[in-house]
Amino acid sequence: MKKLIHLLEVHGPLTGKEIHEKTALNLFDLWEECNQCADIVTTTIGTKYLRLDKHVEGFARLSPSIIREFYNYTVLSLQEQSEEARIKAEELYQSIIRISKNKLALAKDIMEKIIAAQPDPQGIQEKTCFIIAGDVAYDMAHLEPRPEFSTGKLVNGSDLDIVIIHQGLSEEMIKELDSTIYEWKFYLLKHPDYKEEIDYVIKDLATVERQLAFVGFESMVAAKVLEEGQFLCGSQALFAEVKKRLAEGGIPEVLEDLKARASQEREEARKRLLACRDSINDQEMRQLFYTTDEREEFF
Repeated sequence: MKKLIHLLEVHGPLTGKEIHEKTALNLFDLWEECNQCADIVTTTIGTKYLRLDKHVEGFARLSPSIIREFYNYTVLSLQEQSEEARIKAEELYQSIIRISKNKLALAKDIMEKIIAAQPDPQGIQEKTCFIIAGDVAYDMAHLEPRPEFSTGKLVNGSDLDIVIIHQGLSEEMIKELDSTIYEWKFYLLKHPDYKEEIDYVIKDLATVERQLAFVGFESMVAAKVLEEGQFLCGSQALFAEVKKRLAEGGIPEVLEDLKARASQEREEARKRLLACRDSINDQEMRQLFYTTDEREEFF
């Protein structure tokens, strides 16, 4: 702990990532030391939001994970560095907002280009809405390099989670739209100036209605994504209809209850991990500390 205190004395307030880079300590050990040292103050920024994870009992957990929050969204400082810490935390917050807005603008630009490239762009515009969800929708996007699942290639942080909902599109129009989006997905993934991942799904309004039953993991995830989603482009009226059906189905209230439960379980997990370091060997504790996808990135 003396080494960490000296580090902060010399360099001033640092993020979890910056301390990790300067010390090369095991990340769990570093998190534990920073949170157990009475002389170190932690300032966390951003939003904690609900994520559904099949590896967690009851499926509900908070995002960012405990280690992601520490690494990307926490400033560590000493008591006498409170003003410096406040300034650094605000700078960190603004940088995350900027990253999120840039990713949002990129997603909107690409989707609008996709619409324009269709044989019947007006038909797509009127019968389809494009929605973005995930980190970007919560202004919590990051740029930490991480491996993309299908290729293993590194991408720039948070992916672009896109949901495309349509009503009345022909099979041919759907096929053409899917093909164009996939081409852009491949382009953004491979291009060195982007290295962005588009994760997308196309479905009709009838499918959305079935998924709002909120029965089974896949249905729960689909409803949660639509609830958090923000409008990108296409039909505003269709987007409003989706949000109306979510409200009528009581989905916002159900998700709020799940989030409250996840918040309580997160705090209990945090306390348990700090009280007994062997708790990290428990599968559920480990999944709350870092997700399955993050294991390769962090450890």
